[in-house]
Amino acid sequence: MKDNVNKRNLEIKTALVFLITFVLAAGLTDYQNQTQEKEEKSKAAYTAESTITHIEAQLNKYLAESNLIKQIVESGRDIDTQQFATISELMQDKQHVIKAYELAPDGVISYVYPLESNEAAIGLDMLENKERKKEANLTKETGEYTIAGPYELVQGGTGSLLFDPIYTNDTNGEKNFWGFSILVIDWNQFMEEIQLNKLENAGYEYQIWKENTNTGEKIVIAQSQSYFPTDTLEVACAVPNDTWYFEIVPKEGWATVHQVVLGLFFALIIASLLAIGYWQASMRRLKDILHAEEMEKTAQKAEAANEAKTRFLFNMSHDIRTPMNAIIGFSELLEKHIDEKDKVTYYIGKIKSSSSLLLSLINYVLEMARIESGKADLRLDTGHFQELRDSLQTVFEPALKEKGLTYSTHLDIQHPYIVYDKTKTSEILLNIVGNSIKYTPRGGHIRLDISEIPSERSDVATYRMIIEDTGIGMSEEYLPHIFEEFTREHTSTENKIAGTGLGLPIVKSLVDLMGGTIQIESKVNEGTKTTIQIPFLIATQEQIEESQTYSPYLVTNHALGKRILMAEDNKLNAEIAETILQENGFEVDCVEDGCQCLALLQEKPEDYYGLILMDIQMPNLNGYETTRLIRNLKNQRATIPIIAMTANAFDEDKKKAFAAGMNAHIAKPIDVEVLLHTLEKFVQ
Repeated sequence: MKDNVNKRNLEIKTALVFLITFVLAAGLTDYQNQTQEKEEKSKAAYTAESTITHIEAQLNKYLAESNLIKQIVESGRDIDTQQFATISELMQDKQHVIKAYELAPDGVISYVYPLESNEAAIGLDMLENKERKKEANLTKETGEYTIAGPYELVQGGTGSLLFDPIYTNDTNGEKNFWGFSILVIDWNQFMEEIQLNKLENAGYEYQIWKENTNTGEKIVIAQSQSYFPTDTLEVACAVPNDTWYFEIVPKEGWATVHQVVLGLFFALIIASLLAIGYWQASMRRLKDILHAEEMEKTAQKAEAANEAKTRFLFNMSHDIRTPMNAIIGFSELLEKHIDEKDKVTYYIGKIKSSSSLLLSLINYVLEMARIESGKADLRLDTGHFQELRDSLQTVFEPALKEKGLTYSTHLDIQHPYIVYDKTKTSEILLNIVGNSIKYTPRGGHIRLDISEIPSERSDVATYRMIIEDTGIGMSEEYLPHIFEEFTREHTSTENKIAGTGLGLPIVKSLVDLMGGTIQIESKVNEGTKTTIQIPFLIATQEQIEESQTYSPYLVTNHALGKRILMAEDNKLNAEIAETILQENGFEVDCVEDGCQCLALLQEKPEDYYGLILMDIQMPNLNGYETTRLIRNLKNQRATIPIIAMTANAFDEDKKKAFAAGMNAHIAKPIDVEVLLHTLEKFVQ
């Protein structure tokens, strides 16, 4: 009796397995069909946009052919009827797509070629004609060519007009509207020329149309012979001063009946096989379920890791754009004031400062994998904290000016030289001050106070950084959640301020990593006060001297007569390095890969080169292998100093360079002072 019950239960479960599996498989098949439909629509959209681009390219080609007339007029020279006819005759295309060339001073057609059969167009005012004035005035206002029509021409037949505006300079050098250069296009010939029939050969039905600018009615520009508007994809394609709409659909539809039937058959087979398998081995099914659960957990962990990467990259996008904004802004100012030496020097200093900060942020992004794996550590360097403060102020300056905010800083420290992670410290202040700028209304004030407070250890300086603003503030209810990821008191829809809710959690993790504390006080509509305390090691005199700026001319006395062999496959990088070295007295020979480096080294006398600068990633033979081969030579060349000069800048890369036999490592982008200081060690 019990066996019968179990058998009956098993039958029911098997039936459920079959039913559920069939539904899931059918759903998967449907999903695949939908995915295919999305892919097909994506291809169709690309085809439509490519077709419109091709049409526009063809029109640009014709405009380019008529550009000679436009250039003559814009140069200020007069052109008569005979000259116009002669030039237009030379420009006639073999396919006769262009029916006529017209020149319209002040918008009135005065010249036409060929004149025969086109006399009716003479005297037509394009800026006033009912059917043409919309496009003509649009062309005049925007300065871009405009495609008008197709419609019935006054001289007979159907065509389209390409208005190309002409401007001349008056005695004051200001541009004034002169008129139009107009191409009359035989639209049917043009459609044949661009071979739209290839779309039909590719299995598409289509229709291209636009709206009448005066009536709003639909104007069909072109369509396939068998076009039928059923489940079409509509793509809006921008053309100069207009929008064309491309409706397209595969002749067989986005998903064929054959595919649907095959998918259901596939679902039936899968469901049957799984049901039979369940009937034969229900215990194995349990194991499969357990295995599937483990796989799901693994997938969730992988997804969580990917989300962590995504959150970090979103945050870095904001922080990288901040110094980039400064670089772009001061570059534009530099271009405007290129003849003012003092301003040029000032702007270049700002650009260099922001570039250095941007590079440090990029390095930080690349090392994020260490943070995710729990291997995050501090990259300590000796530096003067005032330099960090000044570089940050340079980064914020454009945004402060744009919002009309006042920004003040105060520095009161007894030990300005400290050993700290410049990048992570910059990251902390970038986020906090950046938030103050973002959430402080126009006319507000932001203040950064940096002071040194007493420390329990004599070799440690504890900095207190207070950032206060007069921004919109936060409610007391929200403050306990401020360091939670993806939390924001107001969405961007509510306050129109973009953000990810990741900045402060990252700041908190960085402050914790440095052994510091962070506290935030805020009131709605009164502003926010952020207090950060971080202990830094006080730099020793030896560390301070090591960190001092090295003179670009330290190696000059030793460089004369020294020859350097540089292996660098990037011509721009090679040109920069070669120029720097030559300006400092070196003679430089440059090769593009390791093979050429070895060949030239062995071709010259053993003591010909005093040093080799070696890139790592090169074609044919990389820097590591080249170095190993040089070190295995049986002569004086095996001892030549080799310095890695590469964008492979991680600690692992440095270790690989030294393991291969290199003597030093210089990271790109090249810091001239670091380069020359490194060379100084090997050219004594």
